[in-house]
Amino acid sequence: MTWNMADLFERVADAVPDRECLVAGDRRLTYRQLDERATRLAHWLADQGVGKDGHIGIYAYNSTEWIEAFLAAMKLRAAAVNVNFRYVEDELRYLFKDADLVALVHGPEFDPTFDGPTLEIGDEYEAALAASSAERDFGERADDDRYIIYTGGTTGMPKGVMWRHDDAFFAMFGGGRYAFDPVESPDELADNARAAAEWVYLIVPPLMHGAGQWVTVSALFEAKKAVLLDGARMDAEHAWDLVEREKVNSMTIVGDAMARPLADAFAANPGRWDTSSLLGIGSGGAPLSPAVKEQLAKLLPNTMVLDSFGSSETGYQGRATEGRRFAVDQNNAVFDDSLQRVAPGSGAVGRLAKTGRIPIGYYNDTEKTARTFFEVEGKRWSFPGDLATVEEDGTINLLGRGSSCINSGGEKIYPEEVEDALKAHPAVYDALVVGLPDERWGEAVTAVVELRPDTSASPGDLQAHCRNHVAGYKVPKTVHFVDQVPR
Repeated sequence: MTWNMADLFERVADAVPDRECLVAGDRRLTYRQLDERATRLAHWLADQGVGKDGHIGIYAYNSTEWIEAFLAAMKLRAAAVNVNFRYVEDELRYLFKDADLVALVHGPEFDPTFDGPTLEIGDEYEAALAASSAERDFGERADDDRYIIYTGGTTGMPKGVMWRHDDAFFAMFGGGRYAFDPVESPDELADNARAAAEWVYLIVPPLMHGAGQWVTVSALFEAKKAVLLDGARMDAEHAWDLVEREKVNSMTIVGDAMARPLADAFAANPGRWDTSSLLGIGSGGAPLSPAVKEQLAKLLPNTMVLDSFGSSETGYQGRATEGRRFAVDQNNAVFDDSLQRVAPGSGAVGRLAKTGRIPIGYYNDTEKTARTFFEVEGKRWSFPGDLATVEEDGTINLLGRGSSCINSGGEKIYPEEVEDALKAHPAVYDALVVGLPDERWGEAVTAVVELRPDTSASPGDLQAHCRNHVAGYKVPKTVHFVDQVPR
């Protein structure tokens, strides 16, 4: 019995071949069609010399072809590498080299400089598939085939996080039964697929990021339907159009950056969309601020808003209970600098870590691997950089990444907490908090704020508001107003 993800997808495709599974733009695919197209692409890639452990870049907006390339790589025992479509030439050059890409599938909007086989989505792509075999004759695969996801580079240039297929399946791709106990065998996965009730996911994030990938592929392992929000930019009204058209049951987003435009579009168009099918909105990758959660709850009283967290270095870790507090299992813990567990209710700040099913390490970076993954209490743990405290009830209070912590007059200030306070003001649409060099304080808490249309607020108004939510030393010393907060 193996937990190779290509094998597992094929088990689902064989169990429910005629069930619709993927929608993007005008294209709709059944499980049989998706599997066949991925198989044909795998043969084309093999004809270009791609084989086991080869790395295939995917440089495209959300599309069915993105998922086809992802599956095709796994069928070959190769690894798909997500390419950020916002990168400029220097960043692309770095990524192509660091990832050791041997082939590249790209959208027609892009004209990458790449020394190797490329395939442009469109007529060229369709011709390649038509000329390639649909036979599944790739040989045996293994649990320890590689899945690689490049991180966003919060502490430097992006790095590829390497996972074994079996660990990734359970830690990141839902284990065949997202939010419930994982399946115990591939046979059970196939049985569940045949018995699965209809459920439709709308994937708002780009597939080039973990949140988009993980929920989409998790849906495929559960024999559900994934609808991809297509296009170069997030279009909130288009997302609501898809909710109504596809009778979406669950929408996946990433934090306030997606939640706010969605909420504002919905509020500005009362009665425009039928959202009676929408039972849940799930956010991962960035916590929702309390103000945005409240706004969504008021607009959609019959829809549950769920907030979860995790990272490329840990997979799923926990779900929100209140504010930035999350419930976690026994495989998660907070350690101090001496690698001792932080006592619940102590208020001590430590580093959040996870054990169990975790990555192998970073591709081409043994030093970063050694700084992130190490043994504690006789187990191997992943320490991706998140700082946290432990509440008396055992829940984790996330404070943010240590690399973004502001040191002002000797006090440690976590930008996310101040940003949440600012966003709770009715005139604030978005806010970003940073520390700027200051002769007196070392670093001065500085806020960049985007106001809502047709509202007004002065720096003093926002500073006074913050004093009701955070300690005085955390209140921004300077507030700058901008037309749009850079993200």
